[in-house]
Formats: sequence, structure tokens, C-alpha cells
Amino acid sequence: MELNALFLNCTLKKSPEESNTEGLINMVRSHFDELGVESEVIRPVDYNIPFGVVSDMGGNDEWPQILDKIKAADALLFATPEYNYSMSGVLKNAIDWASRPPDQPFNDKPVAVMGASPSALGTGRAQYHLRQSCVFLNMHLLNKPEVMIAAAQTKFNEQGQLTDEPTRGFIRELLVNVAAWTRRLRQS
Repeated sequence: MELNALFLNCTLKKSPEESNTEGLINMVRSHFDELGVESEVIRPVDYNIPFGVVSDMGGNDEWPQILDKIKAADALLFATPEYNYSMSGVLKNAIDWASRPPDQPFNDKPVAVMGASPSALGTGRAQYHLRQSCVFLNMHLLNKPEVMIAAAQTKFNEQGQLTDEPTRGFIRELLVNVAAWTRRLRQS
């Protein structure tokens, strides 16, 4: 595989509990294989990442494992639900931690954003808040298409598979674009 991408699944549900976010990522990963992109998923809620940004919390802090994976990835894909009109606290905590090392790993990193929510607006508000953080941290956001799946309960089946064909088309376009965007930024 030519590129490697890291998904941050920022659901509040611990593994192995299913979520719409997990169903979305599973669909995406199958298409990435076709594009020559290797991918890995991290679900930050499954790790012991304390709140706060003290550089050495000691004890059983699992943050360094995630930080190394972010650094090694050619591209990041944030998949987030929307909570209280914003990104999940899990995602915000992960960004806060990663942005603290002297050489924060988000700088110049190609990034795509996606999400699914039962609300009528999908994850639009969460994604726009996330985009503000990405700009501050100098990530290179893919602008189009925006994948903000609304009424997720009508677009995923009981097995957590995305069944809505127009939505699948947007996602395929996003994947092609993020792979091309990452390759383009690597050349510069």
C-alpha cells in the first residue's frame, strides 16, 4: 500500500459496542483498499486518556500509543458524532493532548472529516467546530465533499452497514479526493 491513513473514531461508545460512526468507518475502509490506502482505526474512548494536558501524567496513561500513530499516518480521518451542537468530548480531548508536544503531529497533515447523527442536520455543527481547531493546528483540510450524514437511523441497517446509495456516493468521492489530496501534498 502506498499511503496509510488513520481514522479517529470519536464515538462515546466503547468497543465492541456498535455505532453509526463505526459503520461509516467500516464502509470507508473497504473502499480505501481499492485506492491503495492502508488504514487503521483508533477509538480514543477505549484508551486511558485523562483530561488535562500535563505532559507527563505518569501511571497508566496510554496517550503515547495514539500520538505515535498520528505521527506515522500520511492522512487523518476524523469520524465524529455530534453532541450538544459540537464535536464529541472524546475528540476534543484527543486534539488537546496531541497538540501539546513540542512538535505537534497535526502540522501539515492532510485531514478529512465525516460523521453520522440521527439529527436533521447531521454532524454539520460538530464538523464546523472541528474545522476551526484544524485550521489553528495547521492541518490541511479536504473541503469537498462534506460528509454530514443526517437521519443516520434511516441510512444504516440493523448490522450497522450504510445502505443509502447517495450517501455512499459522497463517501466514495471523499475517499478518492483525500487520497489524491494526500499524494499532492506529499509531492510539495
